[in-house]
This record gives sequence, C-alpha cells and structure tokens, in this order.
Amino acid sequence: MIRVKELIPAGAVVFTGASETLRLSGIEEDIQASGRYEAIKPRVLSMDRATQADDIRRLIAGPDVVVGSVAALTETGSLVVASGSGSQLPAYAGGARAIWIVGAQKVVPDLTTALQRVQDHCLLLESARTREAYGRPSAVNRLLVLNAEHQPGRGTVLLLREVIGF
Repeated sequence: MIRVKELIPAGAVVFTGASETLRLSGIEEDIQASGRYEAIKPRVLSMDRATQADDIRRLIAGPDVVVGSVAALTETGSLVVASGSGSQLPAYAGGARAIWIVGAQKVVPDLTTALQRVQDHCLLLESARTREAYGRPSAVNRLLVLNAEHQPGRGTVLLLREVIGF
C-alpha cells in the first residue's frame, strides 16, 4: 500500500473500480477511509441512480486517479479488463491517471490465453460473488485491451508477488 500512497497525491479525487484484489489487499478501504483523498465510490453509492445517473457517470469517468485491477496481464504487457457495466472503462482507457494492482496469477503468455482466462476463470468467480451480493450472475458485457500507453507515465501496473483477487 505504501507504493500506492506514493502514486496518489493527497487531496486527489480517486475512483476505485470494483475489484476483489483491491478489497482483499485493503487498498480500497484505505483509499475510502483514510481521509487523504476524495474517494468517489462512497459518494456515488449514496446517490440515486434513477435521478442522478448523469452525475454518477461524470464522477466515475473523470477522477484525478483511478485505482483498479485487471483480469489478465500478458507477458508482452497488454492489460485485459472485463466489465459487466463498463463504468470504470472511461477512466481506465485514457482519462485519469491509472494504477492497476495485479496479482501474480493474472500473468498469462498472450491475449488468447488472457481472453480464455476471462471466460473460464474470472467470470465464474465474479458470477458467484454477484449472485451472493445481488442475486444475479455477472456477465462480460465489455472488454478493454490496453496494449500500450499513448501518454507516457499515465498508467502504472503494480504486480504483486502473491495470488490475490480473481
């Protein structure tokens, strides 16, 4: 967590994507509870989705920093993100400063293996989680593949040596 703190300036508006890696590592809780940042997720969760959908969308799409994870990281450096809602994708794709926390088990040889990992591994575990939390399975409705960064320094991958998350 020390490295994450070094990468996020105090007072930054920070969005944390839905991620078991962030939850299990304590990073999400630290960002939301530390008081060091303006955490978007608690604010968004308190908003009315029916009447404030546009405000929610703008908040999520335009943070100073987005912190999340990925479904897979290829040995050549491509990041593969699978999403049910797509809410984190604008910030991941190029809007905000991005920090991805990646468990060691997510490293795969190539894009074909990464996409197979999404379907055969991640979706099964995420569906079990969403069935328990929301009473319905998850779906891979959107995929984002980041092969390179157009703006040098915008994105940082922190590869953890442990197996964590899906």
